[in-house]
Amino acid sequence: MAAQDLRQLVDTNDIPALQQWLVQHAPHEIADEIGRADPLRGVLLFRLLDKDRALEVFEELDPSDQHKILSGLRDHAFRDVVEAMDPDDRARLLGEAPAKFARHVLGGLSPHERTMTAALLGYPDGSVGRYMSPETVAIRRHLTAGEALRVVRERGADAETIYTLPVIDDERRFVGTLSLRDLVLSSPDRPITELVDTTALRVQATDQAEGAARLMQEANLLDLPVVDSEDRVLGLLTIDDAVEVIEAADTEDIARQSAATPWSGHYMSAGVAQLARSRALWLLLLIAAATLTVNVLQFFEATLEQVTALALFIPLLVGTGGNAGAQAATATVRALAVGEVRTRDLFHVAWRESRVGLLLGAMLGAVGLVMGTILVDFPVAVTVALSLVLICGWAATIGATMPLLAKRLGIDPAVISAPLVTTLVDATGLVIYFLIAHAVLPL
Repeated sequence: MAAQDLRQLVDTNDIPALQQWLVQHAPHEIADEIGRADPLRGVLLFRLLDKDRALEVFEELDPSDQHKILSGLRDHAFRDVVEAMDPDDRARLLGEAPAKFARHVLGGLSPHERTMTAALLGYPDGSVGRYMSPETVAIRRHLTAGEALRVVRERGADAETIYTLPVIDDERRFVGTLSLRDLVLSSPDRPITELVDTTALRVQATDQAEGAARLMQEANLLDLPVVDSEDRVLGLLTIDDAVEVIEAADTEDIARQSAATPWSGHYMSAGVAQLARSRALWLLLLIAAATLTVNVLQFFEATLEQVTALALFIPLLVGTGGNAGAQAATATVRALAVGEVRTRDLFHVAWRESRVGLLLGAMLGAVGLVMGTILVDFPVAVTVALSLVLICGWAATIGATMPLLAKRLGIDPAVISAPLVTTLVDATGLVIYFLIAHAVLPL
């Protein structure tokens, strides 16, 4: 059934057909339709779900959509949903919610759930502590495999995951990790010390969640132990939460690279004013930056009056330079995000990208030489060809180094967006073009 047909069922209040649709679709598909819907339709769909399935769907929603649903539920249904959430999911929901809403949620929780949630909210926004699951099964290192397995059976039902088991000493300090597979396949009397991986990775609760999530991605981990400053185990960062962290970080980077302010929620449920607001500020800034191009053209106005043919190739040159700079900037931001490039690689990256840009410029310059000769004359064609070589080299260098410099200054590299690089390269590229024209042409 298409989304349009589903909206028709909601509008006509066809409850039996809606219930049949909900039964036939997976939780993530239902969550997507709720995210697309306005608050009234979204709450109606959610309230038709049975209790267990409602929780599965709720956990698939973005925090902004979760807030939308909870705001439309009665108090008893509200409390049931929030109480059943995992503490880390609840902490993320409250971290993005208004303070009044957060107090209302915390006030309705049981003391145990309230304590766990408040502890997670005590960590900085964007830190691992906000995303970790405190409900874990930790194994004492002096146990045997049989004793450890008994602990898992007794406490595993209350844990979010048992595939990775942190091993601790008597003071709850991290010793290593134990996989459930190794535990199950070992003889019951085998000491845990023979099974524990003492080289296992771990992160502190105050570390950045994105860095921890990408570490899990690189190391192919299902779970990553989280410790405090004294190396005591606090919980686990699970793979599902790590994927959400990476998705959110990539979404934010994409928004910034396209010169827009990141926003949360489903695109189809966002209003026109919200989308325009997320883009307006950057467009205003880019218009201000584009005045540099106008000033350059005004400065070289006499040159254009003497050789009007130069104006024909301005769009080609600024477009090519902007594209070359945007390509380099996007590649560098991506390499920074996944840890392939570090700020100390600045000069190596600049040297590498400058050669890439010059090589591309030489290729495009050959094309420009032919086009210029056909359309105008050979001297102008030489000017265009040389300009393409230098502009591409310059643009690639600027595009690659600006994100690295931003990172070194503590600025999000994604802020150095492709449109911003393009705008800056436009102005400087024109300077290069007219300087070469003065050197080549008889002006």
